[in-house]
Formats: sequence, structure tokens, C-alpha cells
Amino acid sequence: MKEPVRVTVTGAAGQICYSLLFRIASGEMLGKDQPVILNLLEITPALKVCEAVAMELNDCAFPLVKDVVVTDDPAVAFKDAKIGLMVGAKPRGPGMERKDLIADNGKIFSSLGKVIDDVADKDIRICVVGNPANTNAYILAANAPSINQRNITALTRLDHNRAIYQLAEKSGSDIADVKKMTIWGNHSVTQVPDISFTEINGANAADKVDATWAKEEFIPTVAKRGAAVIAARGASSAASAANAILDHMRDWCLGSESGDWVSMAVPSDGSYGVEKGLIYSYPVVCKDGDYEIVQDLEVSDFIKGKMVESETELKEERDTVSDLL
Repeated sequence: MKEPVRVTVTGAAGQICYSLLFRIASGEMLGKDQPVILNLLEITPALKVCEAVAMELNDCAFPLVKDVVVTDDPAVAFKDAKIGLMVGAKPRGPGMERKDLIADNGKIFSSLGKVIDDVADKDIRICVVGNPANTNAYILAANAPSINQRNITALTRLDHNRAIYQLAEKSGSDIADVKKMTIWGNHSVTQVPDISFTEINGANAADKVDATWAKEEFIPTVAKRGAAVIAARGASSAASAANAILDHMRDWCLGSESGDWVSMAVPSDGSYGVEKGLIYSYPVVCKDGDYEIVQDLEVSDFIKGKMVESETELKEERDTVSDLL
């Protein structure tokens, strides 16, 4: 039996985590042969609910779960952690501007970054989910300089999965036949879902749908899908977000599918002209516990223009929280 991996999950009493934790415990994230220790971090008022989640995890008698720790102390939660799933964040309230959310959540991720820098494993793999995810990841990275910076990522896999569904639905294709979907940029309405390189059964997807649909309907539908879910259910995406977290981490740790790529928001290395260091979504191939940005794609002028818009938004968000960096 392998040594257990310590997985820290923030916001562990929330809806996303209620859909996430039991699937991690069953081996869906790291494999059916990988034991885990689950460290559940919550704010003090939510500890009782978090303890109830831990009770349910224990009552499932998952063979892979070697311990469940419930705490409101980040230093306890992140001690020697190998994986950090940063789900907890303040949600956007009525009348709240995006910049207000950035300021409030930025403080949370600044303080967590400092703790992670002090106590976590230096090669901890981090996936930031709490919004604004890309900029929260940037803030966390700035406050955790001793951590491997490549390993501080943000979640755009939900956008990637949403885009696959929309394309499959429009083209009358099976979801399993859709490969090489791409999400560029920020996890926001400026994101750039791109089917230019996508394949359906090995054929170019752009040939199977109307170009006007791809530009005028597909992109905004994917970008605004989260708002559509909120309008429909009165709460933000939970089960689909949890599923995307599992996909993101499983592919990163165990490898993405041969002949395909996935979308991850990772620190830019300057690829495609994006400013170095920004947490920007790219198409990536995962292998041996690492990822590589797919290079040399011939991006159209239309997509490139939208990529620049998303990059500009990320720079503006960064400037808003300069005091936390």
C-alpha cells in the first residue's frame, strides 16, 4: 500500500465540498490504490457542520481514508499537505462589484499563502476554485514564494467541460468524441472558449458547426453558464464544480488522456504573448505529475483579440490588489 497523501480542502462544509469529498475518498481523484488523509478547513462558525461531514465520511468506511481532520486553524490544515483544494471563498452578494469581491477574497488568499509557505510541503499542488480564481491564485503565489510556483493553479476545467457539452449538443456528437477543447484566459466572462483546434471523431469541429454560432453564441453561452445555473437553481454550481476539480487534479497527477489536452489556469511562461506570471488558462498536456502548455497553435486574429481582452482584465485585477502582493 502506498503512503497516504495529505489533501487539504478549504470551505469543507460548503456545497461544492459535499459533492467533492466523498469522491476523493473513493479514489476518483488520485486513484483506487492511493490512500489519503483529508484535512478539512472551515471558518469557526461552520465547524459543527464540517464535523458532521467528517462523521459521514467516516460512516462510509472508505478503505482509502486513513484519517479525517477537522480544523479552523490553517496552520494545522496545511501542515505537510501535498494537495490543496482552495474551495472556500466569500461569495458575491447582491449589489457587490467584482472589485469588492477581489478585495475581500484577496485578503483570505494572502493570509493562506503565508501559512502554506510556512508549513505545507514545498511541492504542494494547489487548485484555486474560490473566485476570482485566477487572481486569488496569483495572490496566493505572491505570498508563498518558497512553494513551487508552477504548482499554483486555478480551475478552468469547469469552463472546459461546459464547452465540450455545448459543442457536442450543437453538433449532435457524443461527448466522448470531442477532443482538444481550449479555454484561454480568465475564469470570468472574458474567458475565451476556442474550438479552432477541437476535434470530433478526429475531424475539425469548426467544420461541423456554423461559424457565426461559434463566435456569437458558443463563447458567451459557455462564459455565462455559471450565471445561468445561479438563475435556475438560486445557487452557484456545486456538483459540476466538484467534478471539474476532480478532473483537474486527476489529469494533473495521473496524466491526461493520450491524443487530447485539457485546460488549466497556470502561471504564464510568456506563451502566446501573455505576460509572464499571470495565472492564465491554456491548453495543457499532463504527464508524470506535471503539465506542459501546448505550443505553436496558430491562433486566429479574432481569438487573439479576445485573449488580449482577458489578459487585460487579469492585469486590472492584479493592480486592484497590489497591496496584497
